[in-house]
This record gives sequence, structure tokens and C-alpha cells, in this order.
Amino acid sequence: MSNRILLGLLLLPIIACNQDEKQPAEPSAKPSLSATIPPPASVNVTVTVPSGLRSAPFDVPRQLTVPPNFSVAVYARVSGARFMAMAPNGNLLVSQPNTGKVLILRQNGTNPALVSTFASGLNSPHDMVFHVIGTKTYLYIAEANQVNRYVYTKGDLTAKKRQVIVTNLPQGGHNLKNLALDPSHNLYVSIGSSCNVCPGDSQSNPQRAAIYRYNADGTGGQLFASGLRNAEGLDFVPGTSTLWVVVNNRDNIPYPFNDASGNYGKVIQSFVDNHPPDEFTRVASGANYGWPFCNPNPDLAGGMVDMPFDLDYDLNATGTVNCGNMTRINMGIQAHSAPLGLKFFQNTNAPSTYRTGAAVALHGSWNRSQMTGSKVIFFAWDNATSLPVTPIDLVTGWLVGGSAWGRPVDVAVGPAGKIFISDDQSGTIYRLSSSVP
Repeated sequence: MSNRILLGLLLLPIIACNQDEKQPAEPSAKPSLSATIPPPASVNVTVTVPSGLRSAPFDVPRQLTVPPNFSVAVYARVSGARFMAMAPNGNLLVSQPNTGKVLILRQNGTNPALVSTFASGLNSPHDMVFHVIGTKTYLYIAEANQVNRYVYTKGDLTAKKRQVIVTNLPQGGHNLKNLALDPSHNLYVSIGSSCNVCPGDSQSNPQRAAIYRYNADGTGGQLFASGLRNAEGLDFVPGTSTLWVVVNNRDNIPYPFNDASGNYGKVIQSFVDNHPPDEFTRVASGANYGWPFCNPNPDLAGGMVDMPFDLDYDLNATGTVNCGNMTRINMGIQAHSAPLGLKFFQNTNAPSTYRTGAAVALHGSWNRSQMTGSKVIFFAWDNATSLPVTPIDLVTGWLVGGSAWGRPVDVAVGPAGKIFISDDQSGTIYRLSSSVP
């Protein structure tokens, strides 16, 4: 190990943020049971597919499992569909990183959505956010290497008045970028890690596995939080300035306990299957969430809630980095679920039973002996503690017999309360509807 990296390991808890003094790594409050848990997915329904959209995998009938009184239809077919943004007039933007495009989907009566190009010639566009400042509505689009801001006028069918406001973002590894803006018009950009476990990411400039905060015009960029391997979904609890993220954690973790099992330092599939959990956590200024030196442990009495950290065998077996200084993860998600899109429903017209909580799209696993994920889950929200409770399944059924015919990416809610889900494997935008007012 080079002296440079060793010095970085020793200083990591100190240099976690160059903006604010580091906050104490206090355990987060345990969620109470005061949250209202809505009905989970329990009813198998056949996906309604318009006649012109029945290419594979819809060349045969497909079923999904949804809550009572819900139905699912194919709204559009979009190859490689990733993140979505609901425009103020109800048009839906969908990023298509593999083509460099952002597409716009428009209601077309009872027919499939009309699909056209909103923006093109982009470098792996991914996340998008509409945000109002004064009398102007802006659309922010994250590319792999930069962030753009466009002036949006209600009804626009193409992107206009582009400004490149953040440049020189690092590429490679976890290349796709995600965004959020807070009520004070600060812009947050997530920069994923360059590999599975990469100690050098904490010394790079800018740091990777981190979130940076900028002014709304892209100026004043500073490190906000670190130790988040690949934070894909970013969202603020509506009405607050509290940022939450979902995080894809590491793969192929060696067994970290020097116990009688004889497995110390070995990659044991039975351990890898459930370790380390993926993450759903509140992000505070100056906090470090452990990666790649400290991994949350879901096996103690608290389970997936407020997990303490284990030393990472590959990079921190002797405890050179003090995991006690790291900020704990609020809620774990089954390891290797690959959470991507995160959407709070509090400020939407989603069905009222689901309007207090957050939906998370789980893209699905490869690093497990039995596959997991490939579904959408819902965290009911405990308003007394401002924390999520154990999730329920919102939509399942893409994973059948150890094989996934679809992989959800993101979730959005339309003005009429329809829930939209993107799926990059089958190239589909689904529309989830409830018959309950």
C-alpha cells in the first residue's frame, strides 16, 4: 500500500467534508410503530399491453403482483429506459443513456403514449429534476461528465436554452450521475465509485462515492457527504431540507470475523448473499457513511435498522480507519437488491393510502446464490420520528423462477395519481393505476 493511500486512510474521518465541521456519528432514532402500513402487493394481475407494443417479453401474457384494487398497463416501450421526471403539465421525460437522448412521453387518449426526442447528443444522460426558482422553471439533466440546466416553459416538447453549469465530473466505473435540489435551491450531485472497493476514491478530486452540493447555477461546489458507494436515487422528504438516498453496496465481501468458523478473509457465498445490505439513509452535511472501509452489519438485534459497522477485511482488517466515527445507515435493504430510483409520495397525487412514504425501485441482483430484487418496494413513513419503517412490496413479479424478465429502475407519479415505473431490461414504461379514489 502506498504512503499516499495509507495517509488517506488515517485522515479519512477528518477530511470527510471540506465544507462544514463533521457532525458526530450519533446513532439514528429507532422508528416507532406509529406509521400506517398500506396494503402490500397481494393480487396477481395480467399486464394490459396495447396491440402495437407486444414484442418480447410481451409476446406472451405477463403477470405482476400489486396491491388490491390496482392494475398495470404498458404505457410505452422505451429501449433502455432509466430515470424519469414528471413535467408540470403531465408529460413524462425518460432518460436513455445508451442513445444519448432524453425522450418525452405524452398522453394519447386510450392509446400508447406518443414518444419523441426531447434532447439528444448527450453523454449518458441519467437523472432529471424540474425545479422552480422565482418565476422560472428549470429542468436539470445529469450527464456522465456534467450537469445541464434548461429553461422550461409548460408544454415544451424539446429542450431549450441549455446551460452547462457543472463540468469535469469523473467518468468510468459507476458512470451515471443523479441529482436533487432542496427548497433553498441547492443542487446535489451524486458521484458513484470507480469500482467495487476503491480506497483511492477518497483521495481523488473530486472525491468519488460522494455527494457534492452546488448553488442552483452550478457555482460554489463543495463536498457534502462521503462513503456512499453508489447513491442512485436522491430525494428530499417533501416540505423539508432532509436529503435521503438509496445506495448500491459492495459485492463479494470476504467474511470479516476471525472466529472459530475458519472463514476469516474468505469469500463465502452464504455470507455474501446477505452482506452488506444495500442502504436507504438520511444524508447529513459532513457525514461519512463508511464505504469502502466499514460495512453495515444486519445480523444484530436491531436488524436492518441503525446498523453498526464491521471492519472491511480487504481494506480495513486491522481497524486503521475507525468505524465508530462513521454515520450509521438508517435502514438496510436486502443485500444485492440494487436500489435505483427513490420517490417520496407525500407531495403527489398518489393513492391516498400510499401518500406518506417512499417508493424504491430495486433493479435486481447478480451477486447472490438466489436472485433478489426486480421489484418496487414501499417504505411507509413514521412522522413521529421522520424515519421509514420496514418496507412492503408494492409491485413484484418480474423475477420468476430465478430469471428476471424485467428490471425496474425508477418511479414517478403523474398529476392524476398514476404511478409510472421504468424498466430498462424489457424497455418498458408501466402505468400503475388504482380504482380507489
